[in-house]
Amino acid sequence: MKQGVMATGGYKEQTTGWPGLSVRTVSQFTFAMYLYFILDFFLRFPARIPGYGSLRPTLLVVAFISLLLFAQRNKLKGRFEDPIFKSIFVLLGYIVFSLPLVEWPGSVVRGSIDPFIKAVVFLFFTALIIDTERRLKWFVGVFVFCQVFRTLEPLFLHVTQGYWGSATHLGGGDFAARLAGAPADVINPNELGFVIVTAIPFLHYLLWPMGWKSKCLYMAIMPAMFYALILTMSRGAFIALLVVAFLVFKESRHKMGLIVMAVVLVVAAFSVMTPIQKDRYLSLVDSDTKGAATAEGRLRGMVGEFKLGLTRPVVGHGLGTTPEAKFHKLGRTKASHNLYAELMIELGLIGFVIFLWFLYQIARKLSVVRSQFQVLTKQVQCYYSRLNKCLIAVFWMYAVYSLNYWGLSQYYWYLFGGLVIAFGRLVALEQNGFSDQTEGKSSHRSKVTSRYPLAERIR
Repeated sequence: MKQGVMATGGYKEQTTGWPGLSVRTVSQFTFAMYLYFILDFFLRFPARIPGYGSLRPTLLVVAFISLLLFAQRNKLKGRFEDPIFKSIFVLLGYIVFSLPLVEWPGSVVRGSIDPFIKAVVFLFFTALIIDTERRLKWFVGVFVFCQVFRTLEPLFLHVTQGYWGSATHLGGGDFAARLAGAPADVINPNELGFVIVTAIPFLHYLLWPMGWKSKCLYMAIMPAMFYALILTMSRGAFIALLVVAFLVFKESRHKMGLIVMAVVLVVAAFSVMTPIQKDRYLSLVDSDTKGAATAEGRLRGMVGEFKLGLTRPVVGHGLGTTPEAKFHKLGRTKASHNLYAELMIELGLIGFVIFLWFLYQIARKLSVVRSQFQVLTKQVQCYYSRLNKCLIAVFWMYAVYSLNYWGLSQYYWYLFGGLVIAFGRLVALEQNGFSDQTEGKSSHRSKVTSRYPLAERIR
């Protein structure tokens, strides 16, 4: 295999010699702009900086990064051959070609295309820009930092100022306060719970196995994350946390220690819960609690949403039209509380199958990546193996949480899919002997002989 090296944008770049596939990296400036976009999106700069929002920064940054990638399109050859990319292209094509057949095409064009595109760009940007091990670590670090910050900020306001941000109806005219996102971060308690359970697997797998400093940081952050989760009173997030805990337990070699730790955490959690909080979480398993009525109502609502989807089972009502469909046919306009029901309502059975195929390709990629670790160097294998376990936990947590959370036009599945594409590609490059490219130097590891073309291994 021939390997060419050239310096561009401060990075050493390589080409494989295989037709149609390049491993050249995009510019450092493009990567920096994407990190800025991540910070801007998750930390809500427009809500924090007076006058900043009037500049339409999200739209401008998305357009600018898109132009940068278009200008460097010669470096992206072959990257769109990934099966996850192909499934997204099928989904996009289906949405376009089914538009004349849905019930409310005008609503799709007027108000639904924009949020969907803003969500899908996370897949493209992450998959195309995160193209070295160093960039992968930076991106994961910045993403997790944002989720931890979004959790600790409202918790700090709660402890120091009594901030809650939301409330829930208990029945009989009674309400209970629930912790939501900070004033600048417009997310409700269930969404804050989602943020928390997204961050926890990353913290566990990427901090705890490291040195004592990382362990101290882990021990400082995790109790605060759990306490914030209790204050949200999000039952869906609690179930998602149980999914993560099960996968951590399944992978661990220290199962007895984890059991002891789980018992300690449960006792500590119940000791700080109010009677209302205990009642709400116990309502998941006890039908005699006050919260059981709301839990049962949520289940009835999910069933009703699936029935609504079956009123137009082939192509659905149209992208983003769940509130409109629910208003006209169920008499209420709340967003779907179930991604899978949302898919049926908006995209019909065909779109439902295509989106599940997208999720299947993500899961399959994570399985393929795990099988490639044995040929990597020990140092690289350590980080990649921990990240792979983390991503598997996040995948199944997302899959379960989606029973209680919408997501077709939300960022999380698309960012995750892009991260899996980038991660799989980097592991394949390491496996085939293409070293990570770091700023200011070129490091060449020994190549691994393979009978298969690099392009096939990346797929």
